[in-house]
Amino acid sequence: MMPIIEMHLLEGRTTEQKTGAAKAITEAITSSLGVRAESVRILITEHRGEEFYVAGVAPALKAKQEALAEMKKAED
Repeated sequence: MMPIIEMHLLEGRTTEQKTGAAKAITEAITSSLGVRAESVRILITEHRGEEFYVAGVAPALKAKQEALAEMKKAED
């Protein structure tokens, strides 16, 4: 049995952070499923903030729009 774990993250995490997460997940899978670490596969897919939506709104885009609105207010 070869467990395949798929993770989706927003961009911005370091290689060290992703490696730490992969090690922790591997440990959890080996102890809970009783498989060898060599059989665990972890796929990490990173997304830009503009590709992630909550309730139909991309928080990253919303934050940019709010910042622009604040700058415009300050100019007026």
